[in-house]
Parts: sequence; structure tokens; C-alpha cells
Amino acid sequence: MDNAALQRISRLTAIITQLQTKRLLTATQLSQKFNVSIRTIYRDIRTLEQAGVPVLTEDGKGYMLMEGYRVPPVMFTEGEANALVTAEQLMLKSSDLSLRQEYAAAVGKIRAVLRYSTKEKIALLSQRIAVSPAIAETSVSNSLTLIQSALTSFHVLEITYHSAQQPERTERQVEPFAFYYSLQESWLLIAFCRLRRDFRMFRLDRISKIKILEEVFEPHKLTLSEYLSEKQKKFTTPDTPLS
Repeated sequence: MDNAALQRISRLTAIITQLQTKRLLTATQLSQKFNVSIRTIYRDIRTLEQAGVPVLTEDGKGYMLMEGYRVPPVMFTEGEANALVTAEQLMLKSSDLSLRQEYAAAVGKIRAVLRYSTKEKIALLSQRIAVSPAIAETSVSNSLTLIQSALTSFHVLEITYHSAQQPERTERQVEPFAFYYSLQESWLLIAFCRLRRDFRMFRLDRISKIKILEEVFEPHKLTLSEYLSEKQKKFTTPDTPLS
């Protein structure tokens, strides 16, 4: 098999992977990603369809895979596996318990599909990585992954919150918008607070109760970069909590 054929097989596999990671991709996006012409992408899509891969086409919008279609697990290279194991050690210092648990579960699944030789190497590497105890946990939360779910599905959250400015707890309904990580205050939730009728930052460790409601909200047109830029105009740093 010549080099051109190998490159095409590699590209076809990569196109499937890309379609699995995004809901909709245009031919232009794929051509830019793989540095080939749009005509080549058209031919690649036809080849995948002829091979039985259920690629759906939305006229004028792009391509997507049929819901539920999955290719076999991706094999990780040794370098990729090492990066994940190294990140795992840092993740154990995360101040959010739910994030630790979910990451550990994900890495466990990744370990299961590694080649035996790679498994042995990352087992050795994981025993040779230590994180300084000077990096202490200043606060602990256990709601980050639940909030992530509400954020991506646009569900309203009902929280019980106590801020530094107002020690008494308040019941609020918020529309989760984004996350912000601060070395001083760890994970912060940026959300539209219906009580204050404005966007606010909430420290996750100050949320004592949280519940996902059935109610959904319209996605906000504001982008995260626009929000942070606006806050930097008013304050020295966007780390200033506004809850």
C-alpha cells in the first residue's frame, strides 16, 4: 500500500473521530482541519457512506453521524496515555470531589483499552509522580459535575448560597452560564441570578444545597470572553466575586 493510500485511510478514520466529537461539521471545516480541498472531503464522505458509515447530510449546514453510531475504542499512544496519567495526579488535588470521581472513572476506562506494554509503562509512571503537599486544598465542593450537566442542557438550578458579604443563606434560582477557576477561590460558577436579575459569580464551596429543576431557559447570547472582558473593565480582575 503506497503512502497516499495510507494517508487517506488515516484521514477517513480521523474524519469519523471528528464527526463523533461534534454534532455538525461543514466540508470547509474538515478541509481546513486536514489541509485538503473541499472536493477531497466530498469524495471522502462518499467513501465513508459506501463503506456503511451512517453519515447524515444537512443541506447547507454540514455533516453529522447518525445518533448512537460509534466506532471501536480509540487506541491511545504511549505519549497520550502518559499525559492522561500525569493529569490524573494533578486532578487528585482538585477541590471538587465530583470532578475527581468522574476523572478517575474516565481514566479507568482509558486504561482498560491500552495495550499491555503501555499499561505496564503508565503503571510505573503513576508511581513516579508526586504532587507537592504545599499545594493545599483551600475549599472543597461536590457539585461541579452536576452543574456541568445543567449548564449543557440549559436547566435552571435551585441553590442555597451564602456569600462572604452576606453570611445568611439565600435561596436562589440561577441559570448556569460558565465556570471560572481562581487560585484564590478555586471553582466559581458564573450564572444569571434571578434574585439579583444579573450575572453573578458563585463559589462552589459556598453552595450548601443544589437541585436541578425541570425548567429550561433560553441560552444567553453573551459569550464567556465578552463577560470576562466586561468585568475587567469594572474590576482589576474577574476573580472578584459578585454573588
